[in-house]
Amino acid sequence: MAKTGFHHPDPSLFDAVIETPIGPLGIRLQEGRLATVAFLDPERATPRAGSAGAAAVARMLDRYFADPRQPLRLPLAPASTPFQSRVRDALLAIPPGETRSYGQLAAALGSGARAVAGACRANPLPIVVPCHRVVAAAGPGGYAGARGGRPLQVKQWLLRHEHRR
Repeated sequence: MAKTGFHHPDPSLFDAVIETPIGPLGIRLQEGRLATVAFLDPERATPRAGSAGAAAVARMLDRYFADPRQPLRLPLAPASTPFQSRVRDALLAIPPGETRSYGQLAAALGSGARAVAGACRANPLPIVVPCHRVVAAAGPGGYAGARGGRPLQVKQWLLRHEHRR
């Protein structure tokens, strides 16, 4: 999984930019599969439509923001490593409105909590591959490599959104 972040320097690198309740998201496809969902800087990103594939992703994300129980079934680009693929599968198995601790996920994968946290931090598909559903044993933990600020606010918003069912 490629490194993710909250402020990509150039929104034009994405196939589409969509506005969401948590700010603009950049969508990038690779050979017809979703490769990146990125949190963009609201000051620099202007919503714009993209290809039919990007429009399909945008519709799925719109449905999620309207109702988090809506499944996000999209063709995904392969994960970068076999371990990241295993973590991705474990994240996809966590239902909306539920969380797992890094330790719980690590135990289920026969790994360490730090390795799971590293794979979550490198997740290029936040929201779609719900790394926000993984929390620390005491508190929300970090998000996208940050332990505060906008990333943690977004994580907390997503968790509240999913619990409102």
